[in-house]
Amino acid sequence: MNPHIGRRLRYGMVGGGPGAFIGGVHRMAAALDGEWELVAGAFASCPERSREQGRVLGLDAGRVYGSYREMAAAEAALGGDRRIEAVAVVTPNHLHHPVATAFLNAGVHVVCDKPMTATPAEAEDLCLTVEASGLTFALTHNYTGYPMVREARHQVRAGRLGTLRKVVAEYRQGWLSTRLEETGHRQAEWRQDRERAGRSSAVADIGSHVHHLVGYVTGLEIERVFADLSAQVPGRAMEDDAGMLVRFAGGARGVFHVSQVSAGEENGLALGIYGEKAGLKWRQERPDRLELLLPDAPGRTLTRGSPWLSAAARHATRLPPGHPEGFIEAFANIYRSAGRAIGAAVAGVEADPLDRDFPDHLDGVRGMRFIDCVLRSHARERWTGVGAYP
Repeated sequence: MNPHIGRRLRYGMVGGGPGAFIGGVHRMAAALDGEWELVAGAFASCPERSREQGRVLGLDAGRVYGSYREMAAAEAALGGDRRIEAVAVVTPNHLHHPVATAFLNAGVHVVCDKPMTATPAEAEDLCLTVEASGLTFALTHNYTGYPMVREARHQVRAGRLGTLRKVVAEYRQGWLSTRLEETGHRQAEWRQDRERAGRSSAVADIGSHVHHLVGYVTGLEIERVFADLSAQVPGRAMEDDAGMLVRFAGGARGVFHVSQVSAGEENGLALGIYGEKAGLKWRQERPDRLELLLPDAPGRTLTRGSPWLSAAARHATRLPPGHPEGFIEAFANIYRSAGRAIGAAVAGVEADPLDRDFPDHLDGVRGMRFIDCVLRSHARERWTGVGAYP
């Protein structure tokens, strides 16, 4: 139960219909701690597919809708002890802005998949809507939910690395090494469609994670980017590979690499941070370990669940050391914190600061500005400024 309201938080979902990978991930993450309850949904643009998903999930047929507009209006009209308190938006990118806006205007808190919107202008507009509503908006950059990512942030913020000098971040996948979008694969197909994905494919899809992860751990602000994007698979319209040189405020330098055509790679998100005193390395495919690199002593491997880790890392841990935690648990940490923040708002109390540790609308705006900067840099073939951080 949500500790602030003594029951599970009622939520609905838009998107996540039959065959949708990320919708199932959101539902599993929300369910893990028993603090959320799915009670409504508009799961697909086709009403019958939406009803089919509702039947599979065992929902009341009267709370399964044919469109998000119908859902927002109907849920807003329900009594306070029945209506949803939050909505999870797990649609393709082009729908994030209108769906989130509709529910915010209906007085419903929002958890939205990344990237925040399809364009920077939409992100700016949605940010204003969030701030005017006073409601919670959580963005599921789920990799920041890993305990050892939170420990890495603690190590950096505590000064263990000294002044930061270099950041190397990459996200390597191989699933789009062929024209998968032409085989009927739904996830590949919409990511290569500008109408639904927006102006970017790989950078928006996985580069947005790299950008957010680096900012979360280091606290550095990107000032300028030099980007090179390409479609390595012949005939593909949108980029499937990108390299970026990065300059941070304060003088640190970075190298970002994202690729969805690195044949044989699975989900190779990795981060290296190097300062004047020490370095850190973390890999998503071995998430329970954080390597601390020392120039004048043997390096150390920090492991999840150890009692000497930071409060933030311990708060994000569910199992003892040696019992692996992974992707769903990290995702669930975003849901648990967002849910407790929403529960606190419903109850009119303050949430624990550790439960305010989730990406929000400001992170979403920063991410969209970064994507836009990368696209402009590539088009101009020169260093390009990101613009002021909100």
